[in-house]
Amino acid sequence: MEILGILKKIFDIKHFKNGFKKREILVLTEEQYPQNLLIEFIQSKVKLIENFSIEDRIKIFINLKGREWITPTGEKKYFNSIQGWKIEKPVEPVNQIKNSTNSAIDEFDELPF
Repeated sequence: MEILGILKKIFDIKHFKNGFKKREILVLTEEQYPQNLLIEFIQSKVKLIENFSIEDRIKIFINLKGREWITPTGEKKYFNSIQGWKIEKPVEPVNQIKNSTNSAIDEFDELPF
């Protein structure tokens, strides 16, 4: 899966006692109803973010992860996360994408119903 959006925040790398590390970023998606998504990069993938800056337009390749956790009282809880495994700058310029989106909307407005 891929997400296209604007990089809004880069969080510090978190290190855990067992050697695990992760870094999160906040991305504002480019869609009809933009969403703020928190995407995590783990282990060696934390370095992928180093070449990007706030307000960069980015394309992130992701995996959706889900897991079950049983509380000390025996209750089951479920968690989801979005893990990035590749990040790049999109090839198309922003203006070209906006123009193609607007023309698609214009065509939709011209429908007879």
